[in-house]
Amino acid sequence: MLNSAAAFRKKGTILKKVVSVSLGSSRRNHQVHLSLLGQEVSIERIGTDGDMERAVQLIRNLDGKVDAIGLGGIDLYIFAGSKRYVLKDGAKLAQAARITPVVDGSGLKNTLERQVVFNLAEQGLLYRGQKVLVVCAVDRFGLAESLEKVGCRTTYGDLYFGLGIPIALHRLETLQKWAQLIIPVISKVPFHYLYPTGNKQEKKKTLSASFIKETDVIAGDFHFIKRYMLEQLEGKVILTNTVTAEDVDLLKGCGVSRLVTTTPEIAGRSFGTNVMEALFVALTSSSKEKESIQSYTNLIKQLDWQPRIVNFYCNKTA
Repeated sequence: MLNSAAAFRKKGTILKKVVSVSLGSSRRNHQVHLSLLGQEVSIERIGTDGDMERAVQLIRNLDGKVDAIGLGGIDLYIFAGSKRYVLKDGAKLAQAARITPVVDGSGLKNTLERQVVFNLAEQGLLYRGQKVLVVCAVDRFGLAESLEKVGCRTTYGDLYFGLGIPIALHRLETLQKWAQLIIPVISKVPFHYLYPTGNKQEKKKTLSASFIKETDVIAGDFHFIKRYMLEQLEGKVILTNTVTAEDVDLLKGCGVSRLVTTTPEIAGRSFGTNVMEALFVALTSSSKEKESIQSYTNLIKQLDWQPRIVNFYCNKTA
């Protein structure tokens, strides 16, 4: 289903082009060709090493020349409950395109990632009372909300990892109250103050918070996990995406017992939700939000997308 197509420019074949423009490191650049649902697709990820203006110019150059653009290494929207907030820098990038649809992956985070949690719970890989740390719930509210619904004991690290405030939150209601106070302010702050971009994604920091050591599962954005917790992963389950083959080897070396990615493996890596949402927009040719969410759900069923599960040390997990 997700096999690479080495050469597919046959006469009459329409090639869909999807590009993720990322503020992340250019070291993670990648390109694959796929055949999906009878359509041929080219997917490319281009990192700008944290250079916002370069990213803006790249999106302008791609506008009208590709079928969909994903925003990588940055969010356009963050969520707290039913309320959605727009990030200033994300909007700046999205507005650089006048013709081509631009997405940040939030549509898939609120559909695919919810579904993945329930699927894992049905398989016994997530269970009631299991201690789960969600590194940034406002970035993945669907994931956080569904983890609570299946009975996990959740901790939210938004204040700690996003703002450096040493407070762990344990209820989504509490997170929403904090969000209402803080997000209107931080949404206007340059994004690189909130999230590792460019070469910062390759640098590591060590945190000594006890809740990290005590947790069973660490869930959410991989760059937060990679940057802050590499020395504290022994026996942990990692629930994330956007991992390369190099990242998988790194996690195994850190003693991770199991890796689960919410997006499937494509050509040796798990692409970010922004890439996958851009792919869905290209396949459906729909950029209207309400129509897109329903079409995403239908496409997930058609493609039979399942979470990627890699067991490293099964004897260390429940």
